[in-house]
Amino acid sequence: MPIYLYLDRGTLFHRFHPTVKVFGLFAVFWTVFWLDHPVALAPVGALLLGVAHASRSWANFRRLSWLLLLIVFFTSLVWILFFRVGAPLAKVGPLWVSRASLEFGLGRGLKLAELIATTIIFLSTTKVEEFSYGLRALGVPYRVGFAITLAFRLAPLFIDSALEVVAAQSLRGHEFRRGGPLSRLRRYAPVMIPVFMGALRKANNMAMALEARGFGHSPRPTSFAEYRFTRSDLFALIALSVLASASFLAYYLGWAGIKIR
Repeated sequence: MPIYLYLDRGTLFHRFHPTVKVFGLFAVFWTVFWLDHPVALAPVGALLLGVAHASRSWANFRRLSWLLLLIVFFTSLVWILFFRVGAPLAKVGPLWVSRASLEFGLGRGLKLAELIATTIIFLSTTKVEEFSYGLRALGVPYRVGFAITLAFRLAPLFIDSALEVVAAQSLRGHEFRRGGPLSRLRRYAPVMIPVFMGALRKANNMAMALEARGFGHSPRPTSFAEYRFTRSDLFALIALSVLASASFLAYYLGWAGIKIR
């Protein structure tokens, strides 16, 4: 079972300059932030589907599809039921649904889905080293950028430790899949201590390795990999800038909001 989301596909999106990838991540986040109406969010969703197809990232979407669907469904449902604005279309006791709540709830669900999809595409096409390089190129201090990218290294580290402990306990006869959901959850409880101990031990080894390599000795560390800025990178930056500007303009003119009726 792979614990990293990066997929080595060699597509155009994989070959983009790291600065363009990081800027694209924040540009899409900025775009989605200003849009509330589902109709305004739909073109961005269609664009992300096209990028996912072109970057061949569907494998990660299939792996995380159940989580994505659950989060989006319950987010939309909660906002639809508790965003009590506008004339009600249907009312059952304390719960009622209006056109504004439907639009707002569906918009919130679609907004969250697009944020998650953007993150999946970014992690599918970008190595951690490229992420760090892109942050430095955008002016983020090296220590801050390293702390951000370290989170992407430690999460797979904990998952790897958990898989190792579960595999070892399964070989010793510990049955994790027997019984109902609650009994299965109780069987995983004794595994938590060795998982955290193993992960902390690996994190400590990582810290010692960084210290041995002189981490923090130079304020401007060098990079082994060098990335060329090409014409396609320039076109991508222009397109992302236009997309981000258009979303803010739609918000400013009131085209992307929810109208209360």
